[in-house]
Amino acid sequence: MNKSSKIFIAGAAGMVGSAIVRKLLSMGYTNLFGSYHSRKPGGDKLLTGSLEALQSVKLDLTNQSAVERFFADEKPAYVFLAAARVGGIHANNTYPAQFIYDNLTIQGNVIHAAYQAGVERLLFLGSSCIYPKMAPQPMKEEHLLTGLLEPTNEPYAIAKIAGIKMCESYNRQYGTRFMAVMPTNLYGINDNFNLENSHVLPALIRKFHLAKLAFESDWDGIQKDEACFGTIPDDIKASLGIHGVSGPTSTSSSALRPQHSPDLPPPAVTIWGTGSPKREFLDVDDMAGACVHIMNLDEKTAADELLNYPRPCFVNVGTGVDCTIHTLASTVRDVVGYKGEIVYDRTKPDGTPQKLLDVSRLDGLGWRASIGLADGIRSTYQWYLGQC
Repeated sequence: MNKSSKIFIAGAAGMVGSAIVRKLLSMGYTNLFGSYHSRKPGGDKLLTGSLEALQSVKLDLTNQSAVERFFADEKPAYVFLAAARVGGIHANNTYPAQFIYDNLTIQGNVIHAAYQAGVERLLFLGSSCIYPKMAPQPMKEEHLLTGLLEPTNEPYAIAKIAGIKMCESYNRQYGTRFMAVMPTNLYGINDNFNLENSHVLPALIRKFHLAKLAFESDWDGIQKDEACFGTIPDDIKASLGIHGVSGPTSTSSSALRPQHSPDLPPPAVTIWGTGSPKREFLDVDDMAGACVHIMNLDEKTAADELLNYPRPCFVNVGTGVDCTIHTLASTVRDVVGYKGEIVYDRTKPDGTPQKLLDVSRLDGLGWRASIGLADGIRSTYQWYLGQC
């Protein structure tokens, strides 16, 4: 990509899309278009580079005619397809139809419009949930479609697999240069901290932060947090010793004060399971760096490695290193500065024992993660503190 190339980031207001925008601006790219659905990108205090280089476009990516008009009018040369309907286990279980429909529709509209407009390269962002539930560890690209998926997020995973196969099929039939990346568990700036539907790491950051505030009897701080990041579920309120709460719209901090009793235990953070499962985590700014690296591969490398069917058109993106949930929780606790207790609820399921990506293919393409877990959590927590 030339610094003046017209680049479209679909989903520029989301966690991954905004990270790609930050990366491109920091590298001096000057002709960026970023789509958003409801929240306009560009308010991020950590954006570096001239915001004049970013044009924000409100665009419903599920509307085929609107997407086709945008591509016909603007004719971007490069596309980062980072837009998606995402969520945790609860959201996937509650809204499976929306997850499969919205993601299939967004992907189909953008990929087909990119082909029609003659886009030079497109990078589709998927997820490691595309791999079978019982895939060998670490998971390699060749393990795709070799077994049954995890039932809890199967509709989302199927949509992402369809996106991969759509890129692959268009490359085969039309000679397009559409590639894809499959990231591990992402976290970072602009993450979702709503405890009803967030993923494990942002949920832990918020739980430990709330526990720290409760430990310090900072009830005003808890109320501000709830107003900023969403309602605190009743079970977490109970573990923090918060009772009789009227919710984030309350104007009185006394509504958040606990019913003081010598029988109440001190605030504690409760984690499902034993803490023994292993997971891999990647800072979203590292993810953005990997995306730009793949998009900028030279023609021969891209053709040989990602556009040479039947070789996969996608590559895993991760650190290649995992940790136990116990280690993760301890790291978050240290970063936040929480001094209280961690309780493991062994009546709850652990889930899959291990989920780790094999990143040897990405390593062979010249990219490795550089942000350590503790450093990434620290920068994410600092961003979190600055939002309220």
